Amino acid sequence: MPGDFRLVDYFSAEYVMMLIEGLLIENRIIIWNQDHSHMLFGNGYFGKPLGISKPKGVQFDSPLILDLMEGCYLSQIGALTIINKFLKRLSYKDIRAICKKEYANFERKYVVFKHLRERGYIVSPGLKFGCDFAVYEKGPGIDHAPYLVQVFEQNENLTATGIVLFGRLATTVKKQFILALPRFKEDKVDFIGFEWWRA
Repeated sequence: MPGDFRLVDYFSAEYVMMLIEGLLIENRIIIWNQDHSHMLFGNGYFGKPLGISKPKGVQFDSPLILDLMEGCYLSQIGALTIINKFLKRLSYKDIRAICKKEYANFERKYVVFKHLRERGYIVSPGLKFGCDFAVYEKGPGIDHAPYLVQVFEQNENLTATGIVLFGRLATTVKKQFILALPRFKEDKVDFIGFEWWRA
């Protein structure tokens, strides 16, 4: 990833003052209000419009679907209120507890997600690429995600075979493979990027 990280303030005070509400349904959060859907998608590409695989801008008339990690982040920064099916407001602590049940190794993945988001990157689930995150510089529909990020612990063993597997996957889809190593005590993340070339 480029060394010149950008700090982006997605939501001005007027946006945060507006009550953006999402409904938690199983492991997704639905934003029913069209204006709120457009605001979240148009200011940081949060979520995906329901039924639209490659949206272009905010010209869509469907609810916005957020994954739990996005909802957790938006709840933490005060940009989203989440309610459950009984219309009970869920706190950031409640959402975090739900995320811990839904995601393997949530804490370390969330540190990386938050770190990248706070620097202006657009972070999407990387499941279809076999990694934790696909990371965009500009946003889906504008550019392709140039980075595939896999989160590891600082002392976790990584075999040469594992590196080759990740590298082959990344080069097959023309992306750079990056290891993310969160350091909890310092609230920092180390990134190790791999580049491949033909010998």
